[in-house]
Parts: sequence; structure tokens; C-alpha cells
Amino acid sequence: MLQYIVSNQTNPYLNVAVENHLLSLPERDTVTLYLWKNRRTVVIGMNQNPFSECNVEALEADGGYLMRRRTGGGAVYHDDGNLNFSFIVPKSLYDLRRQFSVLQRAVETFGIRTELSGRNDVLADGRKFSGNAFSKAKYQDLHHGTILIRGNMDDLQRYLKPKPAKLMKHGVSSVQSRVVNLADLNPDITPDTIAPRLVEAFEQEYGAKATLLDFGSVTERPDVQERFAEFASPQWKYGSWRTFTAQRSGQFDWGGVELALKVDDGTIREVQLASDALDLAALDTARALLIGASAAEVPQHDPDPIVDDILTLAYSPE
Repeated sequence: MLQYIVSNQTNPYLNVAVENHLLSLPERDTVTLYLWKNRRTVVIGMNQNPFSECNVEALEADGGYLMRRRTGGGAVYHDDGNLNFSFIVPKSLYDLRRQFSVLQRAVETFGIRTELSGRNDVLADGRKFSGNAFSKAKYQDLHHGTILIRGNMDDLQRYLKPKPAKLMKHGVSSVQSRVVNLADLNPDITPDTIAPRLVEAFEQEYGAKATLLDFGSVTERPDVQERFAEFASPQWKYGSWRTFTAQRSGQFDWGGVELALKVDDGTIREVQLASDALDLAALDTARALLIGASAAEVPQHDPDPIVDDILTLAYSPE
């Protein structure tokens, strides 16, 4: 069975609350496509430091939103020129190839050739127009991403803070040079014109007709309203990063990381770890190993490239 839902709101906290509600349902045989737009929003990964990734004061002074998602990955900018998509799929039916195929089929109907880059980017004309992230829940798994169509590149530059090391790694001098608006490649593309093509590609890929869910009815559910309040709360958005200064940072093949450690009597008592890594489990493992560990001796652990790099960074000289 296929179903799709289209948001009629641009508040990021409500939109992501609906996404999390859909992901929590005990579906066994239904694949869901969710389409939504956010207004002037910087979305950061689960483990990122908002103040390192975003000019928070400028964003909020301009009436924008800072939104922390539950998945890993890096910071992205959303505005009315973007269309966001979510595939919410029972574990037995989850297939990245098919999900990416829906996105690529829809874009290619506008005469634009696309290609996958790594595990989480989709390119056109050699530049990124879609970043993707992934998460697992009890019954279903999530694959969501952004389609950059007519995004305001000046605002993207104004609000996002790219890491110099990351830019050097990619051999470019700005965020702007690494991304492309699809409308620059075909002016017929808008969020409104590509949305029905995504639904058509969704139906073609899975060989069935999709049922439309009513967005308003879903938002009225108590659990959606609870999630809405949580995502909008300062504690969720900022955590303790307002009072922490990152003491160490590094850029690795798997992503970047910042560490702030509070040490008392030779023991690490508190850890703030920011990263755009997609492997949330490895980040949780590193954090758990550091809290309560001796500040003088690297804790014993099972080998893992991400955990190894984070612990090496934590115990390196300041």
C-alpha cells in the first residue's frame, strides 16, 4: 500500500512533528511519502553545535527558525524555494535504491541528469541539489532530504557557517559554489510543479496508486502537538551549547567533530559532542566512553574508526 501527505504549513517544528508521528506508527506494509516546506530555517543534525553551524542571532533576528532534527548529518538551509521529502518505510520494504530512484525520476522529467554522490547527496551538473539523512525507528525507517529548487543563496551564505577544513577538503571557497538551484538548470521547476511529479514517480517505482492523507487531521493528534512543543523548545534547539566552548575540533573522512569536556578531579564529568556524522550509534558510544573516564588515560573500547578518532581527539593536547 502507498500513501502520501502534503504539508500546508511552513513551520518547521510542526512539519517535523508530523514526520516523527508518521515514523512512530506500527505500519507493516505501507510506504509513505511526505512532502513539506519550511520557511527560513536552518536545520542541524542531532549532534551538532548550533552556534558553530549557524549564525543563530542573525537567523532569529530575521524571523527565521533553528531546527534540530533527530537524524545525523550536517546543517542545511530551508526556505520557500525548497521542497523537502520523507520516505517512511517499514523495515522489510526499506530500499535506498528505490527511494533515491523516486527523487531522480521526478527531477529527470525536467530534462536534468542526476547522479548519486556518496551515501547522502544527489547531484546535478556536478553540484549538490539534495542532501539526505537516515534514521531507524521501532517499526519503520526514515529517509528524508531537501530538494534545492529556488533557494535564496544569499540567505544560505548569511546563515550557514561552513567549516574551513571542510571547504579545503572539497577544494572550494564557499558553500554557494558546492550547491545548485534546480531552477537554474530548468526554470520550469518550482516546489509546486515538482511535487506532483514526485508522487507520480513514487507510484511508478512501487507500481501502485497512492492514497492522499489529510495533513490537518494528522496535526490535531495529541502526540503531534507534544512533539511540536518539544522541537520548538530552547532545550531541544540549543542544549547546553550556549555555555560551552568547544575545546577541540577535527575533520575526518567520516565528518567533522567538536568536543567540549568538563573535567573534575581528573575525571571527565560532562561531554558536549557536535558532529555531522551519520553514524549516531558511534557518536553515542564515544560519548558514553568519555563520561566518567579518567582524563589521563584513554578508555578501553572495541575498535571503531569513528570512536577511535573521537577518543584520540579528546586525549590530544589542547
